[in-house]
Formats: sequence, C-alpha cells, structure tokens
Amino acid sequence: MHPNPAYRTADAQTNIDFARERGFGVLAVAADDGAPNLSHVPFLLSDGGESADLHLVRSNPIARGATPRPARIAVSGPDSYISPDWYGLVDQVPTWNYIAVHLTGVLERRPQDELRDLLDRESAFFESRLLPKTPWHADKMDGDALDRMMRMIVPYRLRIEAVDGTWKLNQNKPDDARLGAADHVEASGIGAETASLAALMRAADGQGG
Repeated sequence: MHPNPAYRTADAQTNIDFARERGFGVLAVAADDGAPNLSHVPFLLSDGGESADLHLVRSNPIARGATPRPARIAVSGPDSYISPDWYGLVDQVPTWNYIAVHLTGVLERRPQDELRDLLDRESAFFESRLLPKTPWHADKMDGDALDRMMRMIVPYRLRIEAVDGTWKLNQNKPDDARLGAADHVEASGIGAETASLAALMRAADGQGG
C-alpha cells in the first residue's frame, strides 16, 4: 500500500465494496523457499467482508501446499500514467494513478463437498451482471462431465484479518490540476479503464487547495 495517507482515506467498507465488485485478484502465498506463489483468481466476499471464497486447480502450487497459512489477495482497479504537463503547474513529475485493495488473512482449504455450492454461488454472482441473458448454471452440464471437472479443482477460503486500500487520484494536487489531469486521462487511454479512473479522480476530495 502507498504510504502517503492522502491516498488511504477510504474506509474499510468502501474498500470491501470495491473488492466485492471487482471479484478478481491476485492471491499471494509464501512458498517454502520464501518466494511468493501467485495465482489470479475470481472470488466471492461474504456479506460482511470477513472472508473470501475461491477455488484453485489441483495442480496449482498453492493448492499443493499445506493450510492454514498466511495469504493476501491484491485487487487492482483502473489505472493510468499521469503526465506532469496535464496539471498546468510548474515543477511537477510523472506518476501513475491507480486503485488497489489488499485483503490479508489466513488461507484454508475447505471440504470438497463445499465445492458445488461455491461454484453455483460464483456463477450466479457473475451471471447476474449479464441480465437479461438467461443465467448459466451447472445443471446445464452433463453430470459426468461436471463431476470430472470438479475433481480437478478444490475450494478455499481466505479468513480476512485486515483490509487496506490505496486510492491514488491526485488528491494531493489543487482541484483545477486534478480535474485537468482527469480530462487528459480519459482522452489518453494509457492504462486500464481510463474513463472509470477519470470519473473517480473528478469525484475525489482534493486536498491541495
């Protein structure tokens, strides 16, 4: 997380809501040799944000390790390069605006008989975003084919102990500079989801006067 407190003013609920909406992040677990094992995973947050449910393929190095063990899910949002020319101020330097939320806690493997419920909840959550398309559900699959696929994956739960977020949106700049940079971000397309990032920059509370 960025150490500047100006970028860390979002409360826990805001960070949880952001992570829930994204529903996808990088799971990091320390390997036995000390290096991190990383896996890109969809996940579901519990209603209160106390836990995140996910699944891993059995061949994943994380799935081959023992649990419970410390872990973190890093959730990234929109981001963009920021040119110093966009502020309309002198003596500025390039930077990168972004949103990131970290969910830190203890990863545990769950009983295999919980897998079907997890998969059904995952598909229902993400399919609901595609309405009015008729939601896909696992009952559409041949039972034997579904069983074969389910044997290849295992359910996990991250018990969340800490939630941290960085919302780096030029809050440390004067309002005119921040809003001007947001206009250029939207036009530049240098980064991911720049239109969304520009909207968040415009809505940010400026603290530069």
